[in-house]
Amino acid sequence: MSKPHDAILWRRLDRAGHEAARVTSADGLWHISGCAVFVEGELPVRLDYNVSCDASWTTRSASVAGWIGARTIDVQIEVNDERQWLMNGDPQAAVSGCVDVDLNFSPSTNLLPVRRLNLSIGEEAVVRAAWLRFPSFQLEVLEQVYRRTAVDLYEYESAGGSFKAQLRVNQFGFPVEYAGVWQVEASA
Repeated sequence: MSKPHDAILWRRLDRAGHEAARVTSADGLWHISGCAVFVEGELPVRLDYNVSCDASWTTRSASVAGWIGARTIDVQIEVNDERQWLMNGDPQAAVSGCVDVDLNFSPSTNLLPVRRLNLSIGEEAVVRAAWLRFPSFQLEVLEQVYRRTAVDLYEYESAGGSFKAQLRVNQFGFPVEYAGVWQVEASA
């Protein structure tokens, strides 16, 4: 039986769109499930996703299914105990050793390092994430830095510092404000 822990609804600020996500736990695993609906170019997009993590918030699997206009999306990611990643059954050597999956289209996966690292105010950590790019849906390494500056605030940077953002989170760790792109509308 899964136990719900937190749910959230975001509104996109840079284009039309919304996303809802929920965290549950069952059998020692954490699960994030969500649905993003937004516009890409002039195409409607709907992407349903699920991310499963072990008790320490280390990614074990992820899936994304849906569509971009007429294009069907169906991505299945598995991670073994040696941190080797498979996407739709194909080895992804470029992201071997990564701990977190980062869904490029969603703010939800920022929750993973926020929970796993549990940084104290003033601490920072470097993360190598397996970044699922949107709209190509290719996996690549994305170096990230999380620096906690307040109880609910992180400075985030990636791509060697070329992208920087402030990330405000709720008590569970979900982003409630993300770089002028996402804003929370409701949470439970």
